[in-house]
Amino acid sequence: MKISEARFAGSSARVSQKPAPRLPEFAFIGRSNVGKSSLINMLCSNGKLAMTSATPGKTKLVNHFLINGGWYLVDLPGYGYAKMGRKGREELAEVIRDYIFNSEEMRLLFVLIDSRHDIGANDLDFLADLGENGIPFSIIFTKCDKQGPNALAAQIERDRMILSEQWEELPPVFTSSSRTGAGRDAILDYIGTILNNL
Repeated sequence: MKISEARFAGSSARVSQKPAPRLPEFAFIGRSNVGKSSLINMLCSNGKLAMTSATPGKTKLVNHFLINGGWYLVDLPGYGYAKMGRKGREELAEVIRDYIFNSEEMRLLFVLIDSRHDIGANDLDFLADLGENGIPFSIIFTKCDKQGPNALAAQIERDRMILSEQWEELPPVFTSSSRTGAGRDAILDYIGTILNNL
């Protein structure tokens, strides 16, 4: 699938504030600074579409980007940012939960995992919560250009083993690099397949 048009459609703190029209949504989430905004920019071939920052915790609202006039990419706040105060973390968690559990238009949630490290407890807890609530998701390993192919393969296999202790069957798993564009076609084709089956 090709993206010919992508534009910012609006930000919201609650599902009731989402932009119109209501269209299928594919959302992206992960730990703070995992590369959500950079991945969205790479998928859309627009380096300035979603705001990126080296400082974790910058995304505090749900950001919708209208794609080809027919569906949305959604950039969610990151979870697990320890330096934010307790009240701030609770407010962000509520924004995230309200969207994930109440957005009727969300067709799939992409959970982003940093490919350089073992999958964290926060990630495992978050994925378990999705499973218990029947939320459809896939996993994208990000920053796959940061290490050699052998180290990358070994790390992803380690993460698969960790996940297999909790999951009998894993959802689709993708690898990506916002710098090289790796994974772009596979992710967009998967979205296209879901859209075609609606």
